[in-house]
Amino acid sequence: MKRTPVGRKARFDPFQGRSMGAFLMDQRAFVALFVLVIVFTSMSDTYLTGSNVMIMSKHVAYNAILALGMLLVILTGGIDLSIGATMCLSGIVAGKLLEGWQINSLDVTVYPQLWAVLLISMATGALVGWVNGLLVCRFNVAPFIATLGTMYMARGAALILSNGVTYSHLGGNAAVGNQGFLAIGAARPLGIPTGIWIMAAYAVVIWLIAARMPFGRWLYATGGNERAAELSGVPVKTVKVWVYVVSGLCAATAGIIMVSELTSVNGDLGTAYEMNAIAAVVIGGASLAGGRGSVKGTLVGAFVIGFLADGLVNIKVNSFWQIFIKGLVIVLAVMLDQAQERLKTRRAAAAAVRSSAQGKAPTNGRSAGGAAGA
Repeated sequence: MKRTPVGRKARFDPFQGRSMGAFLMDQRAFVALFVLVIVFTSMSDTYLTGSNVMIMSKHVAYNAILALGMLLVILTGGIDLSIGATMCLSGIVAGKLLEGWQINSLDVTVYPQLWAVLLISMATGALVGWVNGLLVCRFNVAPFIATLGTMYMARGAALILSNGVTYSHLGGNAAVGNQGFLAIGAARPLGIPTGIWIMAAYAVVIWLIAARMPFGRWLYATGGNERAAELSGVPVKTVKVWVYVVSGLCAATAGIIMVSELTSVNGDLGTAYEMNAIAAVVIGGASLAGGRGSVKGTLVGAFVIGFLADGLVNIKVNSFWQIFIKGLVIVLAVMLDQAQERLKTRRAAAAAVRSSAQGKAPTNGRSAGGAAGA
């Protein structure tokens, strides 16, 4: 065994044994965020000001909360296309309850308290997630198809409930005691918008679940090799149902925050936000095949998506080009994910070849021990 000479410190390796290319590939979210900030700052004097950074971070909060729920789903090898529609449905439910839910059969209008509005809206998101998990685990529907179907159902349910109407009187009514909803979007504890605080809280909770609890190990095991995880005693179906429920809760939370900040809601809320969430997770280093990803990377990926979108608006890029560029970023993110998978496969194959070569017996027909004794 090769020993480090006494008194000589081990050489610091910033790449941890990886090539610079592999290191940059693993840290691509940080690299992308750094490049975006440099480019947009050079193009606009207002981009990196304190007030603009706070506004951009507030916008990032929606995508980040959605992406954190999506991360758990993707870690198991699934996908959730319904989160944008779930945002909308939960927001519509909140708007309808705040304006008063009229029950024609009883000739009464119900005005729930604010806590009940929030609870029912969150439960709506959880219900959509549970339906997704049921379709995937109980009826073996492919996640893409199952969540595509629930996306249309949730969006349709939102339009049916609202009848295409925009709910804009969300301030509540002092006479019935349901005020305070708009404070969720307007409040700034310690000078920081509520949405950012909620994003941070969700990130901490999901990090604890993924990195410090048995459920987190089950997540990675399920995504890495579902059959092996089942044979090891992991409750795979239960894990998959719960990640869809959590994804639905995250979508409902993002919808409530957005509706509170916009002070109105209609059936178009959350359109295409599922793409932002998927892009954030993949840019953050997660694998669409499952089994690889982190909360830290996902948060950075969300900041990349948010800072890119706001940067394009800041430098007055045509809205049509903004859509094109966002689509291009998603494609590049998936291509980088595939490139990273190929790189890791090649590294693993090379390591296997080296290990095999080191373990070869001498080719002269005698063992090393026999040769020494000859």
